[in-house]
Amino acid sequence: MKFDTQVKRALALIVALNLAFSFTAFAGASAADKDKKDKAKPVTSQTVDSGSFGIVIRGQRVATETFNIELQNGNSIIKSQLKEASGADSGSQKSDLELSSSGELLRYEWSQTSGGSLSVFPDNDFLKERITSTAGAKPAEQAFLLPGSSPILDNNFFVHREVLAWKYLNGVCQVSGGDTKCKQEAADFGALVPQDRTSMSVRMELVGKEKITIKGVERELMRLNLSAESFQWALWVDDHDHFKLMRVSIPADNTVVDRD
Repeated sequence: MKFDTQVKRALALIVALNLAFSFTAFAGASAADKDKKDKAKPVTSQTVDSGSFGIVIRGQRVATETFNIELQNGNSIIKSQLKEASGADSGSQKSDLELSSSGELLRYEWSQTSGGSLSVFPDNDFLKERITSTAGAKPAEQAFLLPGSSPILDNNFFVHREVLAWKYLNGVCQVSGGDTKCKQEAADFGALVPQDRTSMSVRMELVGKEKITIKGVERELMRLNLSAESFQWALWVDDHDHFKLMRVSIPADNTVVDRD
């Protein structure tokens, strides 16, 4: 798949932000360019993407995920909050994911107002999860044979899927002779689902451009398929607006997630 000039500019912006994974090679930057970047004063804080996703099941909105992706001194901070449409505080959840400039996990934290929290952090060559079931309870720990580059795909946080889509596109897209091309090939990732205390293998694949209607407006977006042994999802990103995630469809659960 070949991108037009506007798409290449969008890719270039992601390269400049160095979000969630290293796009240096993707942008075709030379070693000299990298040295200059290393010597440059780091950006204190820069918002990359923010907004909300509406989660609709069987035609009824049940929850809203509000998120913010920010670059802080070279690291990517992905914060998200999930609230039920009913407004009940008991169903509120928060997640905080921090990645290094090369996409390595620095920390992940999750909590809910009804009680319970967890954190994930690198421990030598593994990832370790620390779970606290109730306030004052002794934390339990579980290790996973996963490298620090493994994506976090926690339950109900769709912004994590956006970050994975960017990571995937970094691997299948390249600049050659002034043109940016993406291969329509699948890539497999070993991911961690902290709330389920489990790891799984997921596959992402670029399908191509599709016209879909979101909030009554027809749009041409890039479709990606995300699948595992137990699910099949469709994701659409806007390749004219920095590859932002616009829709997620989960047919088996009669669920559609749209950016507000």
